Amino acid sequence: MRFYVLDDVPDPRYLGTHTYGHKWYLPGTHCPACDARWSTGTDAYPSVDLSPLPVKEQKKYSARLEEDYAEFERLREQLRPLMPPGIPLWPGTNLGPMVGSAQGEFAPLVLHHAWTLLMQPEPLERLQKEGLRGLKGYRTELRFRKKNPPELLEMELLPYGQLHPDCLPPDRPAPCSKCGRQGWTRPSEPLLDAETLPQVRLAGFLTMIIATERFVEAVRRLGYEQDIAFRELPVRGVRAEERRD
Repeated sequence: MRFYVLDDVPDPRYLGTHTYGHKWYLPGTHCPACDARWSTGTDAYPSVDLSPLPVKEQKKYSARLEEDYAEFERLREQLRPLMPPGIPLWPGTNLGPMVGSAQGEFAPLVLHHAWTLLMQPEPLERLQKEGLRGLKGYRTELRFRKKNPPELLEMELLPYGQLHPDCLPPDRPAPCSKCGRQGWTRPSEPLLDAETLPQVRLAGFLTMIIATERFVEAVRRLGYEQDIAFRELPVRGVRAEERRD
């Protein structure tokens, strides 16, 4: 099976735009071990609903820096029962529905950022009927000024899959033992680790969305490849060799 990274097209047909955030955030943090003040701001879980928490607690989940690392850990662990299983919960994780303002016309599939995929309901339903598993879209709360605005769904992409060690710096530092922060950047030529695929997004590099060959073929067959491009990425590992056989 082949795998592709989702990318923009140079001359989009649809010119819809939106500003956005999310209803809640796991705050950024100041790690006492590596002294980094950081947050990701890229991974999002629109299915997560914090409304059962007391209002006072909900207000603590905002786009801010939490200097008290013990309080950050408390807020993170309080989220665990509400999250999909196996999520690392990095500082700055986006939670709940996408909010903001929007205008213009949107394509069936919208890649607003390299890490954010939106779909309109009909394309999502048709792709699901193609037998593609794991496609889950959640209604956004984007505000349009016009009457009868389109409905946009944010896709929830779980962070599974890894880069192959062969494309990573051999002298890269180990992740921080306390906060998990990696002190090196994504390689310019990513190489996927076949042992961790197929999945849809890389765990260590949340600025990429990786699609399977079946997804790409379905999007092209249904005519939804209008404002979105697919670039094949190399794969290495035992399972990759087995697929070629």
